[in-house]
Amino acid sequence: MLTIFYILLLIDFGRCSDHQIFDAKNVAVGQNVTLNCSRDHRWLLTNLFWIRLVSQSFPEVLGSTISHNLNISPTIEKTHHITTKQEPGTFVLHINRAQLSDTAVYYCIKVRERKMTFLKGTFLRVKGPDPGITGVTQDFLSNPVHPGDPVTLQCSVLSNSENRTCTEDDRVYWYRAKPDESHPSLIYSQGHNSYDCEWSPEAPSQQKCVYSFSRNVSLSDTGTYYCAVATCGEILFGNGTKLDIKVPVVHHWDLQKTNTVVFLLCVALSINLIVIAFLIYTIKEKNKTSAAFSVQTNTETTREEQQIQQRHEDSLTYAAPTFTKRNTRKAERRNARATEAICIYSDVRAFEYGKSDA
Repeated sequence: MLTIFYILLLIDFGRCSDHQIFDAKNVAVGQNVTLNCSRDHRWLLTNLFWIRLVSQSFPEVLGSTISHNLNISPTIEKTHHITTKQEPGTFVLHINRAQLSDTAVYYCIKVRERKMTFLKGTFLRVKGPDPGITGVTQDFLSNPVHPGDPVTLQCSVLSNSENRTCTEDDRVYWYRAKPDESHPSLIYSQGHNSYDCEWSPEAPSQQKCVYSFSRNVSLSDTGTYYCAVATCGEILFGNGTKLDIKVPVVHHWDLQKTNTVVFLLCVALSINLIVIAFLIYTIKEKNKTSAAFSVQTNTETTREEQQIQQRHEDSLTYAAPTFTKRNTRKAERRNARATEAICIYSDVRAFEYGKSDA
């Protein structure tokens, strides 16, 4: 198929000499679709092609045939659930049970002598179950936003229950688009139960559901925020909420005042450091003086104690009286034995008592 497509690129486009038709067709998911392209058997050396154009994709060749009648049974080409077949006076494209991905533009092309002519074009739209959503709106932020402020973004989904044929729950996604980014980025996915819904008193079938997204913003959160509602195979986007974060402006007077306050604080800090250093030096000197006085006092006390002890030792008086014992019984003996001397020592201490202050 791709080879045929590349061959088609080499063919020149012919003028619109043939009658061209372009129409649109809407079908539901699961329906069968048949597209017809007129075929004239008198065209000689002419080929017919069915191609499909899908957004952001290369053209896809679905089938081909020759314009004149075949004496043999016609060739049937099948691509997935799509078939092409030559029938009397027409070239048929049949889609079995259409899918959402079959939404595209289908062209029937005639190629003759390297000239290509578009005979018929059909825009086929395959619709899924109707979610009944009539609009998705977002509120604008009226108050200025600064870094650190809490911000709540709201997305309102309006729906009509009478037109809703889909039972799938809605899911809401929040995207952020920034000037320096090529694609929006997904920042939050909201669950089924994180919303508030209310019915309109004027029209009971009208319902409004509000989805909220809150966060404390910073400078990096600047951008445009979009809510996307995904339901029943479709995605619906809101109109977007632009978030501009403003940085507080510091005026010249405020800056001068701030510099003055900082200078005074520095001066006060310097004075405190000087006072603390002086106190530390004073305490150290006081400790040195106290230590020297204590050593001197201890030395003098020790010297006084030694002097008192010396005076005590000097005041001691030793006496050694001698007693003579005579034997009266043998007094008559002149040649008596030598007298036995007995010595008794005693000491006398001189104590000094302090006088009372009485």
